[in-house]
Amino acid sequence: MREVWFWQRIISPHMAVLAVALARTGCRVTYVAEEVMSSDRAALGWQAPKLPGVELRRAATAKQAAALAADAPAQSVHLCQGIRANGVVAVAQHALARRGLGFWVMMETVEDAGLAGRAKRLLYRAQFLRWRRHMHGVLAIGRQTAQWVRARGVPDGRVVPFAYFLQDDEGLTAPQAVQLEDAFRILFVGRCIELKRLDLLMDALASVADRVPEFRLQVIGSGPLEGALRSKAECLFGQRLEWLGQLPMHEARQRMALADCLVLPSRYDGWGAVVSEALMAGTPAICSDACGAADAVLASGVGGVFAAGDRRELELLLSKQIVKGRPGSVERSCLAQWAQSLGAGAGAAYLLSILAFSHDDEIRPLPPWRRSPKMVKEGAE
Repeated sequence: MREVWFWQRIISPHMAVLAVALARTGCRVTYVAEEVMSSDRAALGWQAPKLPGVELRRAATAKQAAALAADAPAQSVHLCQGIRANGVVAVAQHALARRGLGFWVMMETVEDAGLAGRAKRLLYRAQFLRWRRHMHGVLAIGRQTAQWVRARGVPDGRVVPFAYFLQDDEGLTAPQAVQLEDAFRILFVGRCIELKRLDLLMDALASVADRVPEFRLQVIGSGPLEGALRSKAECLFGQRLEWLGQLPMHEARQRMALADCLVLPSRYDGWGAVVSEALMAGTPAICSDACGAADAVLASGVGGVFAAGDRRELELLLSKQIVKGRPGSVERSCLAQWAQSLGAGAGAAYLLSILAFSHDDEIRPLPPWRRSPKMVKEGAE
């Protein structure tokens, strides 16, 4: 029986569901967290997920983290959040290294614009060099992360594309309810902050409004820019706007399943879980190439990916999607079926294949989301 330890700063919903799915395969799983939930995440409405079948351990101090790492079984596998600025996880990494135990690093793409970004690139290169003897590899979360990590000096054979996987029942099957209006529904779900670039989406839609069939913009979310963004949207779109504000999670997912396209135009997003949620609900997605989930969008074969900040590219994708029309039930069902590759069950199976992989093997494990929707449809037939 394989024993796997997760080392995280909080009980992250993205990692918790993977840990639970891994435990269901028969693995013995321990989840170590510095704290149950950070204050900033709690303010966003996050709740600490449950961990059935997983042993939860707290490491609120460096001493506690070191003690847990010292007691971990010799044959255990360790998955660590990041490689710098990662709190007590770094303490655990040092303690594991002293015992001669290696670890995997799980990380998103690092935002590295400007002079501060140049410093980050140098710091990460130094960190990867420092840990090269103890690091089994990097589970690179997001479309650009693997390439970014390789550019910092990590050998190709030690870099594996990875994702944030969702609970398998979070996706909703394609809606069957009769919808009374014909307007194409474009949905934004996220915080009203500059990083998410809702303003870019509004500008792009306003630019194409006179050249495409009827559409409706739906916005779910709140934040410091909500007032200004809502006023702008009301001025631009009038009756074509449905500003829903903050909604309970289950209601947001229902809206996602009824939308015709979800758009995440972020300047940066480590992954962008709303993209996975949309795809699992059978809803096509458009996102910027600065979203980690862009890899899944490209693999889905629907929606599209545009260069972050490029309004013209976003306009073209929106026009194409709206003119194409509302996705039918067969198309949605096929997409939702394929998107189970973004669920925790598929993620656990993929992780186990990574851990079993030998660098001498000719064929490396293939990320589950890189299977074609056409392949899934043909397989069903």
